[in-house]
Formats: sequence, C-alpha cells, structure tokens
Amino acid sequence: MLHYHRHPGRDLPAGRGGGGSGSEGYTLPMPGTEAPRWRFLITPKWLAWHLTVVASVCGMLWLGDWQFHRAISGNALSWAYTFEWPVFAVFAVVFWAKTIKDEFRPPAAAEPGDDDVPLPAGALRPGGAAVPAGEPASPEEEADLAAYNAYLARLHREVRGHGKWHGLR
Repeated sequence: MLHYHRHPGRDLPAGRGGGGSGSEGYTLPMPGTEAPRWRFLITPKWLAWHLTVVASVCGMLWLGDWQFHRAISGNALSWAYTFEWPVFAVFAVVFWAKTIKDEFRPPAAAEPGDDDVPLPAGALRPGGAAVPAGEPASPEEEADLAAYNAYLARLHREVRGHGKWHGLR
C-alpha cells in the first residue's frame, strides 16, 4: 500500500497543488489511509517484547518438561514443578495479552465530576489550570495549622538519624 505519490513532470513548491501539503514533491497520505491502530505492535520496542515473551514461554515449557523427566526418574518434589512451570507460562501469555489490550484502549477522558474534587490552592488540575486561592484561613485554622506543623517538626527531630544504621540514609 503506497501512501505517497510522486507527481511526474511537476515541479511545484511544497504545499502547493497535488491535493495537500507536500514535501519535496510528495504529498501527505490521503484521509482514511492512515496506519492501522495495530501498527504499534511491529515497532522495535514491541518486537523485542514479543520476542521476550516467546523466549520466556518456551523456556518455561522446557523447564516443565525437564522437571517432568526428573519426576518420572524418582524425584517426588519435581512433580510440583512439572505443573508449576506451565502455569507460569500461561501467566506470561495472559500478561502479554493484557499489555496489548491496554495499549489499544484509548486514554480515559476526565469525567465531569472530576472538577468537583476539592484541591488545595495552587494545585494544578489535569488541564493545567491552577486552583484559585480561597478565603484566608481563620485564626483558629491558623493556630491548628501552626500546632500541626510544630508536631511534624518534633517528629522529624525525634527520628533524625534512626535509619542511617539500616542503610536508609
């Protein structure tokens, strides 16, 4: 399927004639000839993902077969692994199929009720609009906020250095 058409014998500047905006003598695809939605499945990233899934499923099935041969030769524990590896292979195929299905699904549109969620002043809504500042806090709210901030500062001082011997700092 060709998407670009050469117009022989025409030396028109880009964007003139030929039914659309052109580039170097070629026109852009006609409406309705865009790439199918599944084209992302043959991009290098997805081809690597497909190859990884195929290799891992083959490996898991081979491991199941290997455990089966160990089980029939007398290793009783291998009977569990004989059935476990194929189950892992099924999980891999299900996960692979779900990633493809999720990629086909368009992004969810914001529901009308999403703007009704109260956000603090200065926070950004999904569209990028900032939430306007509301009324100034009352003296009681200011006192509660100051007490809470003091409490958080005290907790921070108490736990300072607790994690350095555990590799957390």
